[in-house]
Amino acid sequence: MCLGIPGEVIEILTDRPDLAKVDVCGVKRNINIGLLEGEELNAGDWVLIHVGFAMSKIDEREAASALEFLEGIGQAYAEELAALADSEAHRG
Repeated sequence: MCLGIPGEVIEILTDRPDLAKVDVCGVKRNINIGLLEGEELNAGDWVLIHVGFAMSKIDEREAASALEFLEGIGQAYAEELAALADSEAHRG
């Protein structure tokens, strides 16, 4: 199962403007924000992440709703978080 997981932007990396440090339930990773070119992103904004890429900007209410749903489905969500935490390509 492939999931999009909400994450909160902590910072846009100044030396790599195509990357942002994002917090996903306490797991902090650099993710690619290149697909959101033209979208204004700042610390505190929420994005929907899939395989290390921000797919869309979402509001905090949407993020909370998605996190509630993901927590409700259990194992698939836990596996997706584990994969994010173990990701070698996006260590931050």
